[in-house]
Amino acid sequence: MNFTLAHRLQDIAPFHVMEMIKRAGEMEQAGRSVIYMCIGEPDFAPAPAVLDAAQQALLQGAAQRYTAALGLQSLREAISAHYRTALGVDVPAARIVITAGASGALLLASAALVERDAEVLMPDPSYPCNRHFISAFNGRPVLIPSGPEDRFQLSAAMVAAHWNSHTRGVLLASPSNPTGTSITRDQLTQTVAAVRQRGGFSVVDEIYQGLTYDHAPFSALELGEDIVVINSFSKYFNLTGWRLGWLVVPHALMPEIEKLAQNFYICPSSMAQHAALACFTPESLAIAEQRREEMRRRRDYLVPALQTLGFHVPVVPDGAFYVYADCSRLTDDATGFCRDVLERTGVALTPGVDFGEVGAHRFVRVSYATSMAKLEQAISRLAAYLAPGA
Repeated sequence: MNFTLAHRLQDIAPFHVMEMIKRAGEMEQAGRSVIYMCIGEPDFAPAPAVLDAAQQALLQGAAQRYTAALGLQSLREAISAHYRTALGVDVPAARIVITAGASGALLLASAALVERDAEVLMPDPSYPCNRHFISAFNGRPVLIPSGPEDRFQLSAAMVAAHWNSHTRGVLLASPSNPTGTSITRDQLTQTVAAVRQRGGFSVVDEIYQGLTYDHAPFSALELGEDIVVINSFSKYFNLTGWRLGWLVVPHALMPEIEKLAQNFYICPSSMAQHAALACFTPESLAIAEQRREEMRRRRDYLVPALQTLGFHVPVVPDGAFYVYADCSRLTDDATGFCRDVLERTGVALTPGVDFGEVGAHRFVRVSYATSMAKLEQAISRLAAYLAPGA
């Protein structure tokens, strides 16, 4: 090439799990049986009412035109009502932006808040794309080792210890990918207070909020209007391929976010927005809750099953659909372990290398976003693989 690539590309690492998925696909094409426990995608279809709404939007022509850059007003109001009824928090529709997936929400937030060389604190481990969005806007993600004692989450003490003149804010996730752990209300309150005291921003990724199991879910939005929250229709509502999410921002930030949305992607998918309105019908919400209970059932099977095989689960996940399991009793190389397990058993796991630096070689992320029958089969294969003399 006779042109120069942007230097920021050097700060964006490849997504290693995609290579695992690519290899698993090759094995399937060759006739091998593969069980995917590496993918963060629910195995459920959208609720019937959502599919019906999408069809009607197409037939009636409602999905053929742009919407406002901020999204359908009716959908913004539906999300506002859902916050009020499901979480007991008042979030005016005027603060809600419909986005092209949660990634679109993080794109807008990063563009508005991150400038060159601005440091943004986040836990290690965390979802890799989060830090790469910061890098894409020439900021510097600062991964802070966050262990089981802090539920793999940031604490106020960590914020105080790592804040400097370049720090601009924090990016949190609750429940988290890859750990499935939530930040406790007290921990989040203290962390946000520490950031607020230093004049920084708090962005909280809540895309797995609907998939909370051991306690009532809560939103960071109850801590004040200055919190920026990202959410999505992908996980709880099972609309991964529809690429639809939302962003909640302070009133004062809305004109700037609208300007960015207009320029970045005009508007989210019209059809997906019209379909998503049906997510909030009583029937669709009942289905979502049934599926949440099924996810809980899978977790309650998988965690002890992995422990029986020799994996250590230092914090039982209370949300999402992941188990972050320490495999150091079985191997000193999680990446090589995952590759060998895939080749020999057809079970696809995700090595920790994608999610951080400290201790990543000891961890694997195991997704239970697949059927109970497949989970049981995967455990059987892993047991045979790990058996003495295997």
